[in-house]
Amino acid sequence: MTILLIFSACKGGDKEQKKDEQPATHAVLNIQPQETVVYTSYPASIQGQDVIEIRPRVEGYLEELYVDEGATVKKGQRLFRISSPQFEQEKRMAQAAIQTAQADVDAAEMMVRKTRPLVEKEIISEYELESADYALQAKKAALAQARANLANAQANLGFTIISSPSDGIIGTIPYRKGSLVSTSSTSPLTFLSSNKDMYAYFSLDEKQLLAFNRQFEGKTIQEKLKNLPAVELILADGSSYEQQGQVQTASGLLTAQTGSANFRATFPNPSAVLQSGGSAILRIPRKIDHAIIIPQSCTYEVQDKRMVYVIHKDNRVRSQAIVATATNDGKHFIVEKGLSEGDAVVLSGMANLKDSVLITPKETPQKR
Repeated sequence: MTILLIFSACKGGDKEQKKDEQPATHAVLNIQPQETVVYTSYPASIQGQDVIEIRPRVEGYLEELYVDEGATVKKGQRLFRISSPQFEQEKRMAQAAIQTAQADVDAAEMMVRKTRPLVEKEIISEYELESADYALQAKKAALAQARANLANAQANLGFTIISSPSDGIIGTIPYRKGSLVSTSSTSPLTFLSSNKDMYAYFSLDEKQLLAFNRQFEGKTIQEKLKNLPAVELILADGSSYEQQGQVQTASGLLTAQTGSANFRATFPNPSAVLQSGGSAILRIPRKIDHAIIIPQSCTYEVQDKRMVYVIHKDNRVRSQAIVATATNDGKHFIVEKGLSEGDAVVLSGMANLKDSVLITPKETPQKR
């Protein structure tokens, strides 16, 4: 009886051991490179193509404000009027001075006409004629000066009317009716921003600039910009801007103050959606022909290294370090190093695995 019990116990133990050795089933993904587009994103500030300071050219009190902040204006449209009575007075004085100077010229010409025949008859000396000619030239110069003074007075009077130098949008107006303004005022009357085409300014730090130079073809930064695809904007509300832009300029040099290189993209703005002073996210697309893409959920970290479990031919797993970049959806990685076409990675249950563990792979189709 004792022998039978021992034999039964041994037999039961063998069954339990075989049960423990049954490999667990894990979903796996067979790596197949695919074509994809990835985006590199940068914070960007939006500015009008032309941001013009509107400043007074004469001193005086603001008499009229013809526009309000945020108004859309056309070139030549009136913006402000400055009250400067002295310029009206200067204009009247200049007009009177012209009349006086013209009378002096007429008198001097008459003197020349009167003197010339007397000289010809040798009644008086030639000195008298030369003196009359010099006097005439002086009077003509005085007339020219008077006319210049009138033109200057008219210009100053014209400066009291401030018109828009181009189409655009009016910015903040820090002054109100009755405010004293002058050419030396600290703040301009306002800013005028042209909104036909808009600039998006963004910067790359040293690491990003190195990646940029490696990713895009060209021997110089200008050649690389020519090879860049059209770029996109994500607006502050998370929506995609309907127009694509083009990166046109880049410093290519890291500034000592910020340690970054500055870039500028231009976007058409036909519907005036973009506003100067706004912010957005600029995205540069990059096409990858043979990208190895895996779910982020199938990776884990060990000592700052990103790891996956790779299946060998005997269905035993082995941990593998990878170098990867997150995709735009935040759910996948593009593997740059560590995996190759034909490799199989475990998709789930990594917490229960370790190197050399035997599993039963269940192939899962690649979804993306």
